[in-house]
Amino acid sequence: MLQEPRSGRMTAWGNALLGGFVAPDDAAEEIVGGDSVHRIVDLPGEEGPVGLTLGLGRLRALGVSGFRLALPVPGHPLGLSGPPEFNTRALAAGEAVIGAGAAALGLVPEVTEAGPRDDRHVEVLWRCLEVWDAPPADVPSLGEAERELAEALRDATAALSRLDVAGAGPAAQAALDAYRARVERGREVLAPGYPPRAARVLELAQRVGALTSIAQSIQAGPEHGTAVSASQIAARAELLRPVERTARRAQVAAYNAYVEEAQRRKGE
Repeated sequence: MLQEPRSGRMTAWGNALLGGFVAPDDAAEEIVGGDSVHRIVDLPGEEGPVGLTLGLGRLRALGVSGFRLALPVPGHPLGLSGPPEFNTRALAAGEAVIGAGAAALGLVPEVTEAGPRDDRHVEVLWRCLEVWDAPPADVPSLGEAERELAEALRDATAALSRLDVAGAGPAAQAALDAYRARVERGREVLAPGYPPRAARVLELAQRVGALTSIAQSIQAGPEHGTAVSASQIAARAELLRPVERTARRAQVAAYNAYVEEAQRRKGE
């Protein structure tokens, strides 16, 4: 399921802060979310880890004017621009934030968890590294992402129909019911300062990701309504893989829309 990654929160609320739409403390609170503490380390001019408010202020002083999101997976360096050291760390984390502007700097989250499951203490250390000033890999425009998502949503819905959710067991049915309740309830996505279209694309990307996750849980889970062969599972995985890829690309396009819009206006 395409949930909001930590780097997504850092990108969205970092952009809102840099654009003057929210106060530093409010942005930091939104970025931390349900975690215990976030800090930034290896910032130029700083010794040791610093808090988010100070760290984001320091990045702005260094020349960072916006943030982009990267969600790389093996074989698909989505949103990355190099160098290899940064890409390797981002791939290991599955996410990263890339600064735009005069300073070519990026952030990769390193997450530490401790304590019992019902009382986890989560610390996130954002490691700052140099990045290349180059276009991010394989990120579509908002318009392209929206068109691709419309087709992906049809594919994901069709896959669910073929997988027989009603007969796939209570876990799959509960996941589908939760997804429907979420869609009906609606929620605010992204942060202040983003164009409405970006929020629309992100919400649709998360819907497609949710449906794909449900379909994958049905095909991989122990509770199949009917007998499913290994070849059938492989075929279904092959069907869902491009749908999930489309949803991830659209998610990155939505988070990156703030920087893309700012650069478009600057070029007019």
